[in-house]
Amino acid sequence: MRIAIVAESFLPLMNGVTHSILRVLEHLQERGDEVLVIAPSTQDTDVPHEVSGARVHRLPSVPLTGYANVRVALGGVYRVKRILADYAPDVVHLASPFVLGWRAAQAAHQLGIPSVAIYQTEVPGYAGRYGVPFLENWAWNRVERIHLLASRTLVPSTFALNQLRGRGIPRVDMWRRGVDTRRFSPEKRDAGWRASVAPGGERLVGYVGRLAAEKQVEDLAALADVPGTRLVIVGDGPQRAALENALPDAVFTGFLGGDELARAMASFDLFVHPGEFETFCQTIQEAMASGVPVVATGRGGPLDLVENSRTGWLYEPGDLPGFRARVMDLMGDDAKRRAFATAAHASVQGRTWSVLGAELVGHYEAVIGSPAVGPSGTSPLVALSPRAAKPGV
Repeated sequence: MRIAIVAESFLPLMNGVTHSILRVLEHLQERGDEVLVIAPSTQDTDVPHEVSGARVHRLPSVPLTGYANVRVALGGVYRVKRILADYAPDVVHLASPFVLGWRAAQAAHQLGIPSVAIYQTEVPGYAGRYGVPFLENWAWNRVERIHLLASRTLVPSTFALNQLRGRGIPRVDMWRRGVDTRRFSPEKRDAGWRASVAPGGERLVGYVGRLAAEKQVEDLAALADVPGTRLVIVGDGPQRAALENALPDAVFTGFLGGDELARAMASFDLFVHPGEFETFCQTIQEAMASGVPVVATGRGGPLDLVENSRTGWLYEPGDLPGFRARVMDLMGDDAKRRAFATAAHASVQGRTWSVLGAELVGHYEAVIGSPAVGPSGTSPLVALSPRAAKPGV
């Protein structure tokens, strides 16, 4: 199979979108598929031109205002259309499409190439967090137009499924995320690392993620003085300096990846995530695989991942006293916390990327074998065979 993956963000930027793409590339490489990744360029000169056997085609880009390491690809539909026509994929995978992905959705539709769009980022919800709520309706309009063009849309959670179906988007199916249970394991718990961040022997309440407005990390201030605990914040981003000022007693480790992240995650006593705009929240799965219970906001992806009074607690969005109370409940009862940890670990076993990769390939095969559709279920405006398409199309 020949697959073109159009990535709204990619290496060297590490986030949930990049992480998922990397796992997909590994699976497709094992299968022997041929893959092209189309992604924004980067100022980093030490970036690979090939990842897990996939060739990476970089498009000119500019940094996003206020978030310099996020790049926005330049150019129009025609540029992407030429690349796709030349490569002639069997299917186009749109990874969290919004800017580049919108152009690719149009290009694939015009070429008659089936596409699978992965809804992974609730971009419209970010508008209010970034102080531009008047853009929310425009952003939803963009999201709807992308997914109406796609042959199939895959979402990671029940919340996202209902959200898109409620906006009239057809052909929506569930595709969750896998977790590496060999890397993220209770066995990685490290007493030495714990002592390095909490020399007084405090229990560790940890957060992992970008330090950006949409993650609502400032809500962790509600936990700043929970008795006998130390707040540990793993990650980096544009809000780091402000958060360090707001949370002077917290430990900020900066970005951690690979085995360093696995060690930190397993060394937490409790994982917390206050963000309300998570379509899935991969770090919750990684915490659970590490044998760590979770307290998270009761909206979006966490609704599927956290089982109240068994693997952790969910609290009402915005209810910071409730957030604090749930944390204190588990931090004040060692037996309950251990029971929740055991249940959390058991709940994610079997959610491997191999299984999820096979599911994704099944979706590819389904759209390849189905007639092309447009926004209203009709054939595309230009129905060219991808194999017959020429670079000048």
